[in-house]
Amino acid sequence: MRKPPTPALAVALVAALTANPAAAAEPITVGALLSVTGPAAFLGAPEARTLEMLVADLNARGGVGGRPVKLVVKDTAGSPEKAVSFMKQLVDEEQVFAVIGPATSGETMAVKALAGESRTLLLSCAAAEGIVNPVAPWVFKTAQKDSHALVKIFQALKKAGATRIGVLSSNTGFGKAGREAIAKMAAEQGVKIVADEVYDKAATDLTAEVTKVKAAGPQAVLNWSIEPAQAIVIKNARQLGLTVPIFQSHGFANIQYVKAAGAAAEGVVFPASRIVVAEALPDKHPQKAVLLAYKRAYEARYGEDASAFGGYAHDALALLVRAIEQAGGPDREKVRAALESTRGFVGTSGVFGFSPTDHNGLDVDAFEMVTVKGGKFALQAP
Repeated sequence: MRKPPTPALAVALVAALTANPAAAAEPITVGALLSVTGPAAFLGAPEARTLEMLVADLNARGGVGGRPVKLVVKDTAGSPEKAVSFMKQLVDEEQVFAVIGPATSGETMAVKALAGESRTLLLSCAAAEGIVNPVAPWVFKTAQKDSHALVKIFQALKKAGATRIGVLSSNTGFGKAGREAIAKMAAEQGVKIVADEVYDKAATDLTAEVTKVKAAGPQAVLNWSIEPAQAIVIKNARQLGLTVPIFQSHGFANIQYVKAAGAAAEGVVFPASRIVVAEALPDKHPQKAVLLAYKRAYEARYGEDASAFGGYAHDALALLVRAIEQAGGPDREKVRAALESTRGFVGTSGVFGFSPTDHNGLDVDAFEMVTVKGGKFALQAP
């Protein structure tokens, strides 16, 4: 029989947190490549804060197997070039055991080969499937699959009766991969893309792009991005009188984007990690305890809403800690093998089940369809 899922915070970290005091032991150095500033700061900043919080708690309670964790965060500002440079620094100068991040797909793809060459575990917080497809032995990711997000979106489009859609996407690695996947799935599902506009990730006005989409007469709009510019798409669409349903990618799962879009965000629909609707989940849901523990700890410490993005970092560290514990210490090969054999591990993003052919370990049910209601996230009616 399949064993029941093991809650990430409740069990995996507790084993490490209750170890002997670690003050005198050699630290386990973990690097983090995160866009703490720049256009992708909505991703990287909560991820960095999450890691700082969890590492502080780990060390206060004894570290991992009696050894403290030393966290070295490098702010890439969302730049693939900086990510490459910092990855080399982390490996060569800091001699890190593992790296968490990057926050974006383009950065992760840029450093993926370096992880393999140095035999350094990389637990990406980005979404593009190219990160783990094809599988690279030393690279894993904790964000759900783009294709699973699209499955949920196209199911919703079908329910809404939308067969003609307008697509907008940002000029990033995430945007490019999503645009290609949307085109492929639309063809498979018999959905016609009547407009296809790419916008700059740092844009402050997208009236021209949205006007072209509106002129094509779509029955719905699909906006694929992770940057703040995605909120501008929504505002401009409503300002121009485009009243059709707007669907977002899972990159919209940060309440700050809703605040940026204001009233225009009302009714927007997107697939998301359950962190954004944790309180609304049934008490028996396997993720609820993990989600609430992380959410309450983060919000109490930082005074801001927890997001799916911070959750990706939470899961990356929790999975790494569990693998180190199972391996009996920070042995690279043993920890990699332990991570790859993870089954039934409950995180904020879903229940993970890695294998030699699957370094994401999440299925389509890791997503909930969420809408914006009264300026807040709410479960979309089935």
